[in-house]
Amino acid sequence: MFTLNRGLVITLALLFSLILATTIVACGAESLPETTSSEPAMESPAVSSVPAPAQRAPAPASSSSSAGAQSSQPTAARAYPTAVPRAVAAPASEVEPGAEPDSMMMERTVEVDKGVVKEVPSELIMEPAPTAALELISEGPQGAAGPARPASATGARGPIGPQGGAGPESSGSTATASPSTSMNSSGSSQSQPGATTFQDYQRLPMVAAVEDSVSTFSLDTDRTSYRLALNWAREGFVVEPDSVRAEEWINAFNYNYSLPYRDSEFAITTEVFRHPLYGNEHLVRLAFQAPSLREDSLPLNVTLVLDASGSMAEGNRVDIARTAAESIRQSLRPQDRIAVVHFSETVLNGLTVEHRDPDDREVRWSINRLQPGGATNVQAGLDLGVQLANQARRERPNAYHYVILMSDGVANVDATNPFAILESAADYNNENPLRVVTIGVGIENYNDYLLEQLAQHGNGWYRYLDDTKQAKAIFSRDNWLSLAIPFADQTRAQVTWNPDLVRSWRIVGYENRVTADELFTQDRKEFAEIPSGAATTVFYELELTNRVGERPADTAKLGEVELRWVEPITGESREQYAIVSGRWRQDFGSLDDPLLKLGALVALSADRYSSLPYAGSPGSPGSHNVGWELSTLFDWLQPLQRDLGQLAAYSDFSFLLDHISRNIPVEVPQPRDSGYSP
Repeated sequence: MFTLNRGLVITLALLFSLILATTIVACGAESLPETTSSEPAMESPAVSSVPAPAQRAPAPASSSSSAGAQSSQPTAARAYPTAVPRAVAAPASEVEPGAEPDSMMMERTVEVDKGVVKEVPSELIMEPAPTAALELISEGPQGAAGPARPASATGARGPIGPQGGAGPESSGSTATASPSTSMNSSGSSQSQPGATTFQDYQRLPMVAAVEDSVSTFSLDTDRTSYRLALNWAREGFVVEPDSVRAEEWINAFNYNYSLPYRDSEFAITTEVFRHPLYGNEHLVRLAFQAPSLREDSLPLNVTLVLDASGSMAEGNRVDIARTAAESIRQSLRPQDRIAVVHFSETVLNGLTVEHRDPDDREVRWSINRLQPGGATNVQAGLDLGVQLANQARRERPNAYHYVILMSDGVANVDATNPFAILESAADYNNENPLRVVTIGVGIENYNDYLLEQLAQHGNGWYRYLDDTKQAKAIFSRDNWLSLAIPFADQTRAQVTWNPDLVRSWRIVGYENRVTADELFTQDRKEFAEIPSGAATTVFYELELTNRVGERPADTAKLGEVELRWVEPITGESREQYAIVSGRWRQDFGSLDDPLLKLGALVALSADRYSSLPYAGSPGSPGSHNVGWELSTLFDWLQPLQRDLGQLAAYSDFSFLLDHISRNIPVEVPQPRDSGYSP
């Protein structure tokens, strides 16, 4: 019995020892350093070197764009659909005093693990460099060895359509969206408006200056693309990348340029500074400011062409169009004349009013009778509008002549192509041209491409109206008279870069405004009309050569710009020259002008977002690159609130940039072919 009990005791002791040893090993494993894991651990960034990024303000209540709780999270906590390490230059306000903004770099790494996206902090990859080292690094002058531009970040240049516009046969497709959904960065889906038509013009690539040093383009003062995107975002829709034309985003803002000294020429200014995204590149801003002319120079002949088709019944389109038409009528002077045309599947002859005094009872009655119904025959409406305008031009040749189309652009009867419509309503008087202005209304069932091309090739301009309040503001007397008095017709610019100092260049936006260099000296009415007091802003991305750093001066002459236009009254051709120069050592964060910074951020945001829609598309960077770039641009935008926060334009753009960076479309996988016949 004793032997049995002794054996039992020994057995129990051995079992207890085994359990105790197993517990000690398990506890020890849990207390081991993280570096013993099979995956190498990443050191935490030095807290004193990189402050926490600024928090994002929640999106306005009217928008459903914010991804749930993410709207109140710091930027550093944001996640993107695809893993990509990137070095992010901290904005000037987030860097320790005395540190060079471009010399302090932080790396963010995003990991994707079984469908869960998380962000892992990384160590600082670069210490502040000595000032001498900031001037030249292998590929050229830069503020820091920031991330190189991804090889896929430049677009493919497609064929140029009529006078620089991508025509119907362009490789850039015309995207007609059906009601659809798109995945955002939080993994949720958001709808896009249905039956919308936009043209994908495709981004222009970087060009080696030794191979082609000349850039030729038509100026542009449209801003519809920006207003359209802002309206989509406010309604909670994912912004269609094909709708984004960077030049129209840029020119939607007032940068307070100084007026020219003489009323017969433009004020041309240039700026050069380091790129806020890529340390080995620079940005150049060219600004062309037209003088403000007296409003009593010539009378106006205005022909309103109002869309009365059934699609105008959607939302408040008719109210907006009627309000805009009435505002234009009230803004006209006694010496001006106005006519009205209504159309649906055909012209509504009973509502047509030929040119007469703006206060005429028949004019007011016709505008007030605008009602929707029937199909959309834009060709018939414009044909009659041009016929009436041409008749008024013969009767009153010493006047400016405008044909103003108000529509959603959804042409579905007779000609539906903008070039076919323009050919039907052709104007062959180049000395005193008719000016086709298009006013777009609506979100869903909207044809942006048709309205934009009608204005561009009809010697006019294109606007988009969100609501009746904006219609009244844009066509108030002061605004309308500025828009309706042209300073320059057929306006285009040609920039010639110095290959000794400029390695490569690309224009930001203006894809459908770029034209062949040999057309620059030709007066063609497809080039832009510039209204009195209007400004046009252009940004270029540059890679500079090492020779820039060999120069002792901070200011470098990088090229020349020539401007050509036609005087609207005399028909005489004019030209003007300027030097493209600037302080190339300027860091983005050290720029004194907050409006210059804002313009650069607007330009790059629109340019990057327009490179979508999908990761892996030909000529566009992946959505992960765009996500990082937009996030970085948003970080740069926040410090500008101190100087620009009182402006509605700043608040609107901050909201829009936050919206598009959180809701980046990603490609929906297509079902595989089963191998069976249908």
